[in-house]
Amino acid sequence: MPETRFIYGFHAVLARLRSDPGGVLEIHVSAGRNDARVRDLVLQAETRGVRVVPTDAPRLDGMAGHGRHQGVVARVRPMRQVHDLAELLEDMEEPALLLVLDGVQDPHNLGACLRVADAAGVHAVVAPRDRATGLNATAIKVASGAADTVPYVTVTNLARTLRELKERGVWTMGADASAERTLYETDLRGPLAWVLGAEGAGLRRLTRETCDFLARIPLQGQVESLNVSVAAGVCLFESVRQRLG
Repeated sequence: MPETRFIYGFHAVLARLRSDPGGVLEIHVSAGRNDARVRDLVLQAETRGVRVVPTDAPRLDGMAGHGRHQGVVARVRPMRQVHDLAELLEDMEEPALLLVLDGVQDPHNLGACLRVADAAGVHAVVAPRDRATGLNATAIKVASGAADTVPYVTVTNLARTLRELKERGVWTMGADASAERTLYETDLRGPLAWVLGAEGAGLRRLTRETCDFLARIPLQGQVESLNVSVAAGVCLFESVRQRLG
């Protein structure tokens, strides 16, 4: 039997249904629920030939791993993940914009980063296979559909991957609070990979040393750092602003 997994929550299920209906094997909805939101989901599923199964709450909880499923769980085939950055970059007709996550452990933060990446038009999110959260059901739900639209690339050796990006003409920019210059003083218009560290710890030493440049977000208040997804939004949209300008 082909590998399957469960995704849950209205946004995640609807996004997969719209982008890859053939990969949705069945949708389970809370038995007895018949509000407008569920009726719309059932209609969209039936239009695409996807079976909808009324299911009791304990079974929904089990399928979702007791996550907040909102009464909707879908059994799906995993999306094809991009494993070759070189292949991805070769097909690009515009300057690359990548987000590299150095050891993000919280799936909520990964999901939020994917959502930000989608909004900023990022071509791929890159993360190490080890010492980082995977693309699990929680991350997919928080991403609100972005897990199906932004290629998620996992790599064995992050420092080596950064060096390979440099060889392909992609500048690597590490977000680091100790950097001398701010991102607003930095030219971000060319092919670029923003590299952000884990919650609290920041970039690992080798990752920091491998980056071409470092830039910081100029914080004005008393807090010492931002959540990684918030920092990703600030960095990525400054790149977008410069490119549009």
